[in-house]
Amino acid sequence: MTIAVTCPECQQQESLENVLTAQSNQNVIYTCPHCGYNERNIETSKG
Repeated sequence: MTIAVTCPECQQQESLENVLTAQSNQNVIYTCPHCGYNERNIETSKG
């Protein structure tokens, strides 16, 4: 099952594993491959 994520900037959809990067310090980074939109330090349930 693939989960689609919609970019808040350009509204393009991409699969979850292609747009999110998890870092060792619990930070999650979203990067849109279509428009280059970048969001850092996304809050997660782990911290």
